[in-house]
Amino acid sequence: MKPELLSPAGDMDALKAAIHHGADAVYLSGQRFGARAFAPNFSNQELIEAFNYAHLYGVKVYVTVNTIIYEHEISEFIKYLKFLYLNGVDAVIMQDIGMINLTRKLLPNLEIHVSTQGHNCNDEVLKLYQQLGVKRVVLARELSLTEINKLTTSIDKEIFIHGALCISYSGCCLFSSLNGGRSGNRGECAGPCRLPYTLIKNNRPIKTKGPFLLSTKELNTILHFKEILQSNIQSVKIEGRMKSPEYVAYVTKLYRHIIDGKPIPQNDNDLKKLFNRGFTKGHLFNAQNSELMNSKSPNHQGIPIGQIIKIGKKIAIKLTDTLNQNDGIRFQESHDGFIINKMYNQKGLLISQGKAGDIIYLDNKFGLKKMEPVLKTTDYQLLKVLRNYPEKKININFHVKAQINKPLIITISDNTHTITEMGSLVAKAQNYPLTKDKIKIQLSKLGQTPFTLNKITIDSDPNIFINIKELNELRRKLTSKLIKARIYVDRSLKPIEIEYSKPKKQNKININVFVRNEAQLQAVLGKADNIYTDDKQLYLKYKAPNVYLRLNRTDYILSKLEHENLLVTELGSVYKYSKNNHCHTDYFLNIVNSFSVDFLHSLGIDLVTLSPELNITQLQELMCHTNKVEIIIYGYLELMVMKHCIIKNQLGCQHCQHTYHLQNKFHENFQIITKNCQTHIMHHKPINQTKNINLFKQLGITHFRLEFLNESPTEIEQLLNTIEKEITLK
Repeated sequence: MKPELLSPAGDMDALKAAIHHGADAVYLSGQRFGARAFAPNFSNQELIEAFNYAHLYGVKVYVTVNTIIYEHEISEFIKYLKFLYLNGVDAVIMQDIGMINLTRKLLPNLEIHVSTQGHNCNDEVLKLYQQLGVKRVVLARELSLTEINKLTTSIDKEIFIHGALCISYSGCCLFSSLNGGRSGNRGECAGPCRLPYTLIKNNRPIKTKGPFLLSTKELNTILHFKEILQSNIQSVKIEGRMKSPEYVAYVTKLYRHIIDGKPIPQNDNDLKKLFNRGFTKGHLFNAQNSELMNSKSPNHQGIPIGQIIKIGKKIAIKLTDTLNQNDGIRFQESHDGFIINKMYNQKGLLISQGKAGDIIYLDNKFGLKKMEPVLKTTDYQLLKVLRNYPEKKININFHVKAQINKPLIITISDNTHTITEMGSLVAKAQNYPLTKDKIKIQLSKLGQTPFTLNKITIDSDPNIFINIKELNELRRKLTSKLIKARIYVDRSLKPIEIEYSKPKKQNKININVFVRNEAQLQAVLGKADNIYTDDKQLYLKYKAPNVYLRLNRTDYILSKLEHENLLVTELGSVYKYSKNNHCHTDYFLNIVNSFSVDFLHSLGIDLVTLSPELNITQLQELMCHTNKVEIIIYGYLELMVMKHCIIKNQLGCQHCQHTYHLQNKFHENFQIITKNCQTHIMHHKPINQTKNINLFKQLGITHFRLEFLNESPTEIEQLLNTIEKEITLK
């Protein structure tokens, strides 16, 4: 069975491009709650238009509501989902576990797909979602196809096959939020992975292959797509809600051809001109290092078009391919670029085109001084062609029954809907009988409708007369009713009421700590209520009722653990371990509302750590409805985790014993921790809200965590003493 081809739509033009180039479904967003906040997106009225237009052509529409949802937004969020459901959305794509659980209760017939932002990387998380009634899960982009094929849960699976990649595991990135105030979990990512960094080794900068150490190439699975077709994947997804309609059209058509077994270009320069940062087969096919990353540039690469051979007031370029007026170019090393308004030949005359081997001249708009390669990044003629595509047509059949002295009966059918209209009595012709060919000609005049005639059958007496005007009117009426039938949705809802829980207040303050080594652990013994560590040997050595092992949040296979104290870091582990272990959940789960907290408690979680993205106002709103939560008041937080080793990519293996940092242009140093060939990027500074501990207590929060990185025992002791004084001085 062919997989569903799922295409992006940032606006109505992109939606139409996807539909008319072969998408089975499109995904898009309204003005709020979508993980691409800076795409044009759709107003509520435009959403209704999008649903109707797509359904007319038999294409499904999935709306992304895949941000984390704050407490004060819950009522509006559910109201929005109700609007989507009643107006015909085929499914919603969600991240927030509390909202998924609540939506299943309040809107049980609304189909839910779990976003890749949910960090879906093992069978256990699929089982959890299946039990909740979720229809589909978008798998983590770090899973290989081999791993995906070994997943046994029968829930529908969706993967990305083309487009931009996040270097961090999706849903596991706080970089943009904590270091810029724009949250990736709220669709506002500022793209810190596309910025230049210096690699610092033992406090000294070292030379790298390029400065863009976190920037990935674009995913492209064309050459391996047959393997995907043979897998257990139900939907294949093209990334690109920020991309142009022309890009959506071309890439959709390309994969449509592959799925349908049609030939495709082998050296596809058109695809490269539309958008590429270099292409990679991705983690899906185990790409590593230079296969995955482009550390030289984070920008669209286009194709090579020539080389600068002379620079003055004008730039002389020797072309290796055709260049037209209105094309876009970029200079490969300086990264400057522009749209060509004026192009000159060697005589200084304006020209509209240069061909391979020609020397052309451009105005030196940027004061370039370096002889460097030139890239074509926009092809005006290609875009022109892609904007003028034929709209696809829907096959219909007509059946006509025309018997003398009986009403004319015409039926239209699209093989799903059948509609019949009755006309006037059919008369016997006096002079010029209406032939079957003439009836067929009139009914074939489908004009601006989305239909095309597949077959017409006519059951008629000889020598009949039918008014041509009436025949045309019946055709118009039938096609209009068929359009309405194709877009009609019959949905209703009972009144919805959101029920909030009423928390019991707690008074005892608990200070919990995360430590990374034995010296830190010994410094907090007898002083901390709970101790967390990700060092298994340390956990086993100091095993006690208040010592917890932090689990890895990217495990594909979960080991068997029983009667342990665990700090759980992803939902698959919650599902597997919460029944037979003492479990707290970590801040990695992005918990920001009371319904998520309550859901985790319902699974047997003892203590839920809230997201560090919550501010005091949001905490206050949340704490009105829940308890048994922990917040982090001090520490160097993890900004991202990658299935990629920066050190290995730049220096080769066996260099991990040194201390490394990424340094940005502000000379902020982000420590790199490598573990099991994965890379963890830490914040350059600790958060510190220790002075607010009594304020937090007034909100009902009684569990406070300190996250240690490189702090010495002395520094830890001083911090604990400061906190004790703050509590005492209340």
